[in-house]
Amino acid sequence: MAAVRPEHARWALILGAGRQGASLARFYARQDARVVLNDRRGARDLASAWAALASESVTWVTGGHPRFLLQGPEVVAVSGGVPLDLPLLVAARQLGLPLVSDAGLFFAVAPCPTVGITGSAGKTTTTTLVGRMVAAAAREAHGVAYSQNEEQGDLAALPKLFRKAWVGGNIGNPLLHQVFDMQPADVAVMEVSSFQLDIAHASPRVAVVLNITPNHLDRHGTMDAYIAAKARILAFQRADDVAVLGWEDAHAWALRDQARGRVVGFGLTPPPSGVTGVYLKEDTFVWRAADGHEEPLLSAERVALRGRHNRLNVAAALAVARVLGLGPGHMRAGVEGFTGVPHRLELVRVHRGVAWYNDSIATSPARVLAALASFEHEPIVLLAGGRDKHLPWDAFARAVRQRVQHLILFGEAAPLIREAVDAADGPLPHSLSVVPDLHAAVQKAAALAEPGAVVLLSPGCASFDQFRNFAERGEKFRQWVHALP
Repeated sequence: MAAVRPEHARWALILGAGRQGASLARFYARQDARVVLNDRRGARDLASAWAALASESVTWVTGGHPRFLLQGPEVVAVSGGVPLDLPLLVAARQLGLPLVSDAGLFFAVAPCPTVGITGSAGKTTTTTLVGRMVAAAAREAHGVAYSQNEEQGDLAALPKLFRKAWVGGNIGNPLLHQVFDMQPADVAVMEVSSFQLDIAHASPRVAVVLNITPNHLDRHGTMDAYIAAKARILAFQRADDVAVLGWEDAHAWALRDQARGRVVGFGLTPPPSGVTGVYLKEDTFVWRAADGHEEPLLSAERVALRGRHNRLNVAAALAVARVLGLGPGHMRAGVEGFTGVPHRLELVRVHRGVAWYNDSIATSPARVLAALASFEHEPIVLLAGGRDKHLPWDAFARAVRQRVQHLILFGEAAPLIREAVDAADGPLPHSLSVVPDLHAAVQKAAALAEPGAVVLLSPGCASFDQFRNFAERGEKFRQWVHALP
């Protein structure tokens, strides 16, 4: 008997009742499948999720993951936050049951062109930029056809009209349950995490890998496993699809050998010989074709985002827009007025001459390095700490000794980070403080920072020792900064 395609399953077990789990439940319920939603949390903790799904035909099993749930389902759909070594999932694999993610299902069933964007850093910013560019084209369109040709990177199945931009995925809105409202003339832009890609069984038409630096090794175990998860975004593409890869990142660029379709690159430096892509030439982002022909796309002066890493994000977004056939006007409209996504080098306040920045999204040491590089001369008071993710701290420690005036550590990882900084070469910061929590770190920073300085929350760690997620950590930081007398 032939195996049932996951998107057509009539009996689905869903693990995890977060946003992705709820979207999975709605997707299968609206196809009249039998849906069982299982979460280890108790009914009281799931009251809001339960209420949100009250109109759907969903059976709830809470308080654990009993093995009897594997008696009957055709597919096991897994929310991104659920560890794949969970005994129930190990048993499901042993039984030959397919494991799927919301992202894989979405790429398999979406009726419109899809863009999937992954990377260790910059996913949300790049996803938002591409969405803004497509939305600008959709606003202008209203029945106006755009010219697309092979040199521009035409995808065989792309429509010539853009009706609407759908933006979501790991960015907050999973998109899967909205697939029934999408039309062929739409474009869906999805941020995709390594957790979702681990078990994805389909790829987007345009797959973007921004960069791959050590992250989530507490989940994936090894760097090789983490890279393999990221690479799955390319694994199911077709010959007429496009892979957009950053040539300045060794791990991302190495994936070009796994691409099944056309490869387009991006960077701030000129592309390798024979490579088509976007780069920054003097003060203008340009598109260079494989034959060397160049076309100006956007003046860098229009980019309001700080830091080299954000210019790379802009270059990636422009490459995607060019592949989709958008024009420079749409690209400019997407960039202009965009000052960033919350919790990503977000200027919270200038107080008594001190600029306070919220970079709570920086949950790895590599992301802290990018944040530090965004400030050229200002004295920096760095707030770092939280829950360690089993990532290397050596480069972070060297950068702290070179660039940070005052280092304030908080949370579970504070002793580990201090040990790394103590062992590094170079002059120590003027002060190194260890405090119990982020609130105390804000108070300490307020006492240390002098006019002209930057106070930067860029933790380098997960937030789970004190907060539900990085967003809650950033919101609390905002509140405490605004409460400073």
